[in-house]
Amino acid sequence: MSDNDQNPPQPIQQQLQIELGEKEAEGIYSNLAIITHSPAEFILDFTRVTPGVPRARVHARIIMTPMHFKQLLNAMKENIERFEQQYGEIKTDRQGEHPFGFRTSGPTQLPGAGGEKVH
Repeated sequence: MSDNDQNPPQPIQQQLQIELGEKEAEGIYSNLAIITHSPAEFILDFTRVTPGVPRARVHARIIMTPMHFKQLLNAMKENIERFEQQYGEIKTDRQGEHPFGFRTSGPTQLPGAGGEKVH
């Protein structure tokens, strides 16, 4: 038996260099995310709600495959766990409830037509 039989080759790890433009580095503040989906994709619309202003504009839209969306969800769960281990539990105003701007829904529909999933 050779050494190669005992130690199968490891996959080659590639480093991905990600460029962050000046505008993107500023970031976009959002206190409301509308999540919709179809059989083929998830759509995340990020907006800001201002007290006393009845309208909000979408500032960023991210479209993902269901597989990539689930990978994002898992990465977010891992990061929240690490954050809470270091800094303590993140409290929300209403644990388990859906206050204004936070409701659930089904498949993709245009915002304002009902059926949005907002977080």
